[in-house]
Amino acid sequence: MDSVTRTPSDLAGWSPESELGAPGEFPYTRGIYPSMYRGRLWTMRQYAGFGTAADSNRRYRYLLDQGVSGLSVAFDLPTQIGYDSDHALAAGEIGRVGVAIDSIEDMAELFGGIPLDRVSTSMTINATAAILLALYVAVARRHGVDPRKLAGTVQNDILKEYAARGTYIYPPRPSLRLAIDVFGYCDAELPGWHPVSISGYHIREAGSTAAQEVAFTFAHAMVYVQSAIDAGLDVNSFGRRLSFFFNAHNDFLEEIAKFRAARRLWARIMRDRFGVTEPRALQLRFHVQTAGSTLTAQQPDNNIVRVALQALAAVLGGTQSLHCNGRDEALGLPTEEAAQLALRTQQIIAAETGVAQTVDPAGGAWAIEDLTNRVESEATALLDRIHELGGGLTAVETGFIQQEIQRSAYQAQQAVDSGAATVVGVNRYAAEEPPIEAQQIDPQLEAAQIARVREVRASRDRVRWRAALDRVERAARGEANLVPPIIEAVESHATVGEIADTLRNVFGEYQEQS
Repeated sequence: MDSVTRTPSDLAGWSPESELGAPGEFPYTRGIYPSMYRGRLWTMRQYAGFGTAADSNRRYRYLLDQGVSGLSVAFDLPTQIGYDSDHALAAGEIGRVGVAIDSIEDMAELFGGIPLDRVSTSMTINATAAILLALYVAVARRHGVDPRKLAGTVQNDILKEYAARGTYIYPPRPSLRLAIDVFGYCDAELPGWHPVSISGYHIREAGSTAAQEVAFTFAHAMVYVQSAIDAGLDVNSFGRRLSFFFNAHNDFLEEIAKFRAARRLWARIMRDRFGVTEPRALQLRFHVQTAGSTLTAQQPDNNIVRVALQALAAVLGGTQSLHCNGRDEALGLPTEEAAQLALRTQQIIAAETGVAQTVDPAGGAWAIEDLTNRVESEATALLDRIHELGGGLTAVETGFIQQEIQRSAYQAQQAVDSGAATVVGVNRYAAEEPPIEAQQIDPQLEAAQIARVREVRASRDRVRWRAALDRVERAARGEANLVPPIIEAVESHATVGEIADTLRNVFGEYQEQS
C-alpha cells in the first residue's frame, strides 16, 4: 500500500454501524466472538511432521508437553501426490518435507498415545485428503474413539493446488467431486470436523498481493459452497464448518486490515450470494501461518523478529488459530529448539503483551479502517472480474488466477532485485555470519519406510483388500460418496498409493496447461 498520512477525510462516508458493527455481530469486521481472546485464546498450533511416523510422533508429544493446544500435520511429497514410499517417483523425497504415511499402520503409529478425542488435529493434505481423513477415522476406530468426537480440519482445498502449489493428481472436476464427498461425509458422520481449510496461504507464498490472496481464496471458496449446495447439502449447516487458512506477511498494518476485510467480505458473500441466515455460517473462521516466503537463509536470527511481528498482526487481526514458523526454515525443517522458540513467540504475545485483553484493539484507527476498505474494494473488483470469466473453477482452468499471481510475484522480485524493496540481511545490511545447524533427516529412513510398506502388503488378507479396492473403483465410476469405501479400503490395509492409483484409473491425471 502507498505510504501516506491518513486523516478522517480518508473515511468520508464511512459508517461505523454498517462497516464495523459490534464484535460478534454482522459483518464481523471486529471479530466473530463478542469477547474474542478475553473469553478464549486462539489455538496455538505447530505445523510439524518429518521422517517416519515414529519420528513425528515424538515431536508431537514434545509439542503437546510444551503447551501446544492443537496438532498440525505436514505430510511428505509422495503422500501428498499419492505415491507409496517404494514408488520410483518417491525416491529422495520420503520423509523430507513431512511425515511419510503409506498405510493404516503408519497412521496408527503417528498418533500413538495421543488422545484423539481430546486433541484437535489439522492435516495439510489436498489431492489425497479423502484418503488421509479415512486413515484418521480408521485409527480412531482402532483406538476405540467414537469418530463423532473427533475435532480438526483437513485442508482439502484442491483448487489452490492448480493455482499456486502443484500437488494435484486428477483433473479439476473429479478432484472437486472428491472434495465435496468429504464435505458430505463430514456433514453426516463427523460433526466436530472442518471438511475444508480454504487456503490463501499458498497463494500468498506464490507471490500474490494481500488483496489477491483474499479474492482468489474466496473465488475458490464460492466454488466449494455452490458445489456442496448442488450436492444437496444445507449451506446453513455446512457453512458453519468452513474454515480458511491465511498468510501473515510483512506489511504489518496491511495484514491486520486484510484479516478484518476478509471477515467482512465473506459475511456479505454468504448472505447476499448464497442466502445464508445462520449467523455461524456467516462467520469467517481462519488459521494463520507466518510467511515462509519472507524467511531468509542469511542472518536467520532476523527471522525471529519477522515471525513475531507477523504473528502479532494475525492476533490483532482476530485469528482463531496460529502457527509460527521456525527461524531456520529457510535452511530446512525446523529443529526442536526452533520449534520451541516459535511456540514461545505465541505464548509471549498471549501472556505478556496485553493485546488479548482488548477486542479488536486496532479498530477505529484511521489507517486501519482505510486499509480495510482498500483491501475489501480491491478484492471485490477481482471477484467481479472472475465472475465475468465464468467463476472460480473457470478462472483456474483458463489460467487467469495463475497468471495474476505470477505477475505480482515477478513485480515483487523486481523490487527486491532493484533495491526498491528492502530485505534486511539480503539486499541491505548484509554481514558474514557463522552457519547454524539445520534439521537432518536420517539417510536410512527411506530403506526402512520401503521395507515397512512392503511388509504391510505381504501380511494382509488379499481377498478382503482386493474387494475393498474394487468397491472404491465402483464408487468412483458412479455417484456414491467415496469416503466410506475408502475407509473400508484403508482398514483392509490398502495403501495410500494403491487407493490413489485406483482413482487414477477412473479419473486420469491432470497435465498442467501452459
